[in-house]
Amino acid sequence: MPRRGLPLQGRIRWLFLGLFLLLVLMLFAYLLECTPPADVSLALPGLAGETYSREYYQALLQEQEEHHLNRAASLKRQIAQLKQELQELSEKLKLLQEKKELPGVQGLAETKDQEPGDLLEYLHSQIDKAEVNTAARLPSEYALVPFESFTLSKVYQLEMGLTRHPEEKPVRKDRRDELVEVIEAALDIINNPDEEDGVEEDMPMQRQIYTEGHFTEGLYRTERDKGSLYELFFAKEDSTSFRHVTLFRPFGPLMKVRSTSLETSELIINIIVPLAGRVETFSQFLHNFREVCIQQDRQVHLTVVYFGQEGLQDVKSSLEKMTREESFSNYTLIPVDEDFSRGRGLDIGARAWKKGDVLMFFCDVDIHFTLEFLNTCRLQTAPNKKVFYPVVFSLYNPAIVYGSLELAPPIELQLIHKKDAGFWRDFGFGMTCQYRSDFLNIGGFDLEVKGWGVEDVHLYRKYLRSDLIVIRTPVSGLFHLWHEKQCADELTPEQYRMCIQSKAMNEASHSHLGMLVFREEIESHLRKQAYKTQSKTED
Repeated sequence: MPRRGLPLQGRIRWLFLGLFLLLVLMLFAYLLECTPPADVSLALPGLAGETYSREYYQALLQEQEEHHLNRAASLKRQIAQLKQELQELSEKLKLLQEKKELPGVQGLAETKDQEPGDLLEYLHSQIDKAEVNTAARLPSEYALVPFESFTLSKVYQLEMGLTRHPEEKPVRKDRRDELVEVIEAALDIINNPDEEDGVEEDMPMQRQIYTEGHFTEGLYRTERDKGSLYELFFAKEDSTSFRHVTLFRPFGPLMKVRSTSLETSELIINIIVPLAGRVETFSQFLHNFREVCIQQDRQVHLTVVYFGQEGLQDVKSSLEKMTREESFSNYTLIPVDEDFSRGRGLDIGARAWKKGDVLMFFCDVDIHFTLEFLNTCRLQTAPNKKVFYPVVFSLYNPAIVYGSLELAPPIELQLIHKKDAGFWRDFGFGMTCQYRSDFLNIGGFDLEVKGWGVEDVHLYRKYLRSDLIVIRTPVSGLFHLWHEKQCADELTPEQYRMCIQSKAMNEASHSHLGMLVFREEIESHLRKQAYKTQSKTED
């Protein structure tokens, strides 16, 4: 059977082969019929049924290539031109710096005839926008860009989040290099003064030379659409005479704006404290007042506006005791038989001064300040020009920070800028330095406000919308001491919300509050660990 099947399979294979060859022959004949004539064999079909030769497409490709080459050459020329213009602008700025023809806004205006107008006009506008000499009216407290303060080794910064610290030490390299450059530029300006700096040139041998060691404090801020503004202050040791240098960097080389001298020995500060009760806290305040204001500064006046009768005699006794022991009588006690109102108390204290204009410091009884702060208060204010709103470092509850009140160190040792010790009270506007004339001209406090808060914000907003410059920055020498806060039921809903917010933020840091929230879980874990350790020991 297998042998008979072989011829049949062979015939089938030959049949398929024949059919395949026939199919190939038919396909070849079809192709011959469809082939175009020889004279158009090189033509290609067009988009609209027309035919174009190969040379046409070659010419089209060449034309496109030449177009792109021309475009590339044009772009290269534009880039080269922009680079040249940028280099020219940089050289012009460098030339202006070398010739010291940019002493300030006035100097910029005087050199407009000699130097390119567009560049100087741009720099002039950037300085004006940065509130160097004139204020920019702002709609609310959120529109103001605060300064950051710094010394030779520390930067005090508001923006902390959960990782950054209120005091940056050591300062990171990029920021340190920037601030070192600024301080060196300021020293060069002070030690090599121009005529417009107001420094006498008659006796050059007696001119004082300043070094980095004479740098006392500085402020700086950067605004995205303007540039960076720097305010630097220098003073000899134990001197009340300061040199103030203002620099500006409008996204270009550092520019000198002005260099001036400031004498603070005759600037009296009227410290106004509204008070009701809290006699023990007032005794603590007087202890700080004695050490700083009487024993060191001595250019201060204390005004206490006391509400109510309870505790009034104790306050009088404390002030009289201070007078006997320190031979100091520059204080005024004003009793007020009314319900406590902070705004009302500060207004009474401001209007009680009858000796002309005076620099005022609106203070609370739970504030601790240093001699350096009093100098900053004097340096950062000017009548009819600027007011100072420092950001206070608020200390947390020492019972939480140190484990218990018994373990807490003395107040002087608690005054540290650490993340678990306190925070910058950037939502508070109660502590402020301003001249009496500015306070009265702006309209003072809203006396309809009773109790806690709000009136400070209203006054702050008035200044933001005025022609006065508002200086807002964290200050290392101003602390708010922790005290238990009571939010009265009589407060308005807005006041009560602000009071509760302040109370919550005043207790402890994020990490310490977390430890309190999870205290039971932590204690349970510790008990389990102790049990395991005891079991292993017994085994």
